[in-house]
Amino acid sequence: MTSPSIATLVDILEGLGTNLKDFFNEEEEEKIVFHKDDVFETVNEELKYVLHWIIPNAQKNTMEPIMVTLSQGGRTKEDSPHEGEEFGYVLTGTIYLHLGSEKYKVRKGESFYYRTNSDHYIENAGKSEAALIWVSTPPNF
Repeated sequence: MTSPSIATLVDILEGLGTNLKDFFNEEEEEKIVFHKDDVFETVNEELKYVLHWIIPNAQKNTMEPIMVTLSQGGRTKEDSPHEGEEFGYVLTGTIYLHLGSEKYKVRKGESFYYRTNSDHYIENAGKSEAALIWVSTPPNF
């Protein structure tokens, strides 16, 4: 029926192995390392690509990294202009980066970076599978 004093609350928390600051801290511990079990995939059979969501719930962050795997002849959906920037690094194969009416060839070990102020998409330029890390800010995938 009564509320404990601050001093009593401090004593209780000490007995429980914590303190006022930690007891009232509402922040969740930030996850730093992500494992294979954290990854989930979205498959687009029509366009022949797989999006690997390597950072779960990244849409709530400032940037959103994914891994894209493109089968031979595969391509991502065309994205309309939007606010932000995108970066990619080709892990395997060769891709074409389409930005508006321009087309850029990007090979394994190469990267790209652009502002998203024109239509854009990626296609597999080779005869084997291509994979890349693609980061969007703000999140857009």
